[in-house]
Amino acid sequence: MADTTIKVDTAVRDRLQELARERGITMRELVAQLAGATPTKEELAQRREETKAYIEQHFLDGPYTEEDAKAGEQLWADIVSGKAGEVR
Repeated sequence: MADTTIKVDTAVRDRLQELARERGITMRELVAQLAGATPTKEELAQRREETKAYIEQHFLDGPYTEEDAKAGEQLWADIVSGKAGEVR
């Protein structure tokens, strides 16, 4: 594998160096991990479609609708706020 240079300001370089040191890895390994863990827009879209297909197949009796999306968003908001499981 050929090496290349990425130009960043010194504050970013120092931050990357600190993060790598804390993890006990090289900066090269840290940058590789960050790049590998950050999905592209295309990868996110593919995950969304795969998740939607899974939900439709295993949890719904038909296609995933806007109503399903809103219900999911409300459930997540309730979980975050600690209201999940409360009787309304």
